[in-house]
Amino acid sequence: MRKTLRFIKREYLAAVKTKGFIIMLILMPVLMGGSGIAMYLLQGQVDTKDKRVVILDRSGIVAEMILKAAEERNAAAVFDKETGKKIQPAYVFEKATPDAADPQAQRLELSDRIRKGELHAFLEIGPNVLHPKDDQSTFQIKYHAKNAAIDNIRNWLNNIINPFLRRIRLSEEGIAESKANEIMTWIQVDAMGLVSLDQETGAIKEARKTGEAEAILVPVVLFFLMFMLVMMGAMPLLQSTMEEKTQRIAEVLMGSLKPHQFMAGKVLGGLLVSLTGALVYVAGGAFFMGRIGLTDLIPFHVIPWFFTFLILEIVMVGSILAAFGSACNDPKDAQNLTFPAMFPVFFPMFVFMPVLTEPTSAFATWLSMFPLFTPMLMIIRKAAPGGIPAWQPWVGLVEVLLFTVFIVWVGGRIFRVGILMQGGPPKLSNMIKWAFRG
Repeated sequence: MRKTLRFIKREYLAAVKTKGFIIMLILMPVLMGGSGIAMYLLQGQVDTKDKRVVILDRSGIVAEMILKAAEERNAAAVFDKETGKKIQPAYVFEKATPDAADPQAQRLELSDRIRKGELHAFLEIGPNVLHPKDDQSTFQIKYHAKNAAIDNIRNWLNNIINPFLRRIRLSEEGIAESKANEIMTWIQVDAMGLVSLDQETGAIKEARKTGEAEAILVPVVLFFLMFMLVMMGAMPLLQSTMEEKTQRIAEVLMGSLKPHQFMAGKVLGGLLVSLTGALVYVAGGAFFMGRIGLTDLIPFHVIPWFFTFLILEIVMVGSILAAFGSACNDPKDAQNLTFPAMFPVFFPMFVFMPVLTEPTSAFATWLSMFPLFTPMLMIIRKAAPGGIPAWQPWVGLVEVLLFTVFIVWVGGRIFRVGILMQGGPPKLSNMIKWAFRG
């Protein structure tokens, strides 16, 4: 036992004392959430160059409204009220007479002006937009631009043209404009939790308003944190075991360690590396959330489950990786076995969104009960706002625990033979024979 502990210490310190570990500890969260961080930091960085748009209004009723709305929008949003600095582009619309004789030639001309940078876009409004019926081409509204699908002006036009047309239609039915505004009032459906009973006082507690951060952000962060920590602690085991074998370091170590001690040292050393990262990220995340006043979003009831399933996941996956690494004789062999070994980690990445959306569905329940996928999928279900039946995490825990013991036993038998076996590529048939026949 003393030799095993010393080997675990050696594996742990060899990983955490390097500059690479510190850099990885800092950069991995940035890389995992880099797009979100970049969007937050750059949300105020916009192109303030004026956007010129030509309107071809075949209905004769929409263009004037757009010009007036753009004027009001430019007066309110283009310049900062305090500093006077330009913070948004001005929307500059101009009317053009539609060419009824050759509309395609006019479209080509305007498209060429956009390519030359003279215009940002042009808007076509069908003649029957007020009363759309029959031929769809007569009431379409088309916005032409280089990147029209994600253009902010197109969204802005959507939000002003449709209410304007609805008001006119209501007016034609004899409804006053003041009543039209009331009729068209949009009332948001608020997301609320469930009413509950206070166990101490017996009073009925009001339902709490929930948001996207609680419903999606917290489960997704825990899910990707587990993925990241498994990659940090377990992923290197295949490569490092293969290198120690091919460089004959394993033969030297086997002079004082038994095969199961050697493998245990590798796996538990990687586990300690992951737990070090987990403690840093969880403690740092809780401190940061507390500083910005979002303590309510911290899932304290899930954190013990997170660490429990993380330990089992790394021991299970780490044992597979160490066993596969012991069967490899060169880097190419290790590369070929990486994806099969990491399948229990990669597969949940493809299904986590359906599981998060419907955490109590039969699909989510049974898939999360499959031991290879239980640690990652059960955590995301447990962190979902609606919760899951209390018995399911416990059943999943027992299944994973038993399956992990089996994987460690199988991996240990493969490791015992493979670590001293030289020559020939690793074959599944050989590894099965080593596992069950020795």
